[in-house]
Amino acid sequence: QVIDDVISSAFGSAGQRCSALRVLLLPVETASTILAGLAGAMGELDIGDPALPDTDMGPVIDRAAHDNLQIHLQQTTIKSGLVVQIETEQKPGFFFGPALVQITSLACIEREVFGPILHVLPYEAKDLDGLLEELAAKGYGLTLGVHSRISSFAERVRQKVPVGNIYVNRSMIGAVVGVQPFGGHGLSGTGPKAGGPHYLFRFAREQVVSVNITAQGGDPELLNLI
Repeated sequence: QVIDDVISSAFGSAGQRCSALRVLLLPVETASTILAGLAGAMGELDIGDPALPDTDMGPVIDRAAHDNLQIHLQQTTIKSGLVVQIETEQKPGFFFGPALVQITSLACIEREVFGPILHVLPYEAKDLDGLLEELAAKGYGLTLGVHSRISSFAERVRQKVPVGNIYVNRSMIGAVVGVQPFGGHGLSGTGPKAGGPHYLFRFAREQVVSVNITAQGGDPELLNLI
C-alpha cells in the first residue's frame, strides 16, 4: 500500500501537481525494503503519450521545467549520493525519467521543484520530532501524508506539521471537491480552501449603494400614496 501510494503521489501527472509528494520520510528499519520496492515499481511505469490509456506518466510541461529538474537532480546528487532514475526513450516532448534521491538531511532541499523527483530521508525514531519541526520550518503548508496503523502516531505527526490537507493511509493527490476542501497556508497559499464553505466569496465583490432620497423631494413611495 505504501509503495502504490508513494508512486501515484510522487509521479502522477509527472510530479507536477501542487499536492505531489516531494519528501518521503522512512524509518530506518524498513527503509531498504521500501526503497527496493519503489525502485522496482518505478521501472514498471509506462512513460509516454498521456493521451494513451496505458501511459502512467507523460512529459513535463516545457523545456525550462525539464532543464530545471535536471539541474536540481545534479545539485542534489552532489549533496547526497544515491540516485535511482528510470531512463526514457527518445521521443517528442520534454520527458524526464522519474527519479528517487536518498538525501541525508532536509537541508539538501532549499526550494520546491515541480516534477518527478522524490527525495527520501531515512530517520531514527528518536529523531522524528526534530525532523518534523525542521520540515514545518520549511514554510510549506499544503499537503501531508501519513501511513501507519497506529492512529496516535498519525496524530503526533499532524500536530508537528501544520498543513492544509492531511491524508492518512492513502495517496496525497486527487482531493475530491466538496468532500475534501483543498488549500494550504504559508508558502502554499493563504486563501480559503477550494470547495470549502468560504470559497465562493473569493469570486464575489461586495458593493454598498447609498442614496439620499431627500435630494429628490422625499421618499418616492410615500409621495405615490397621495
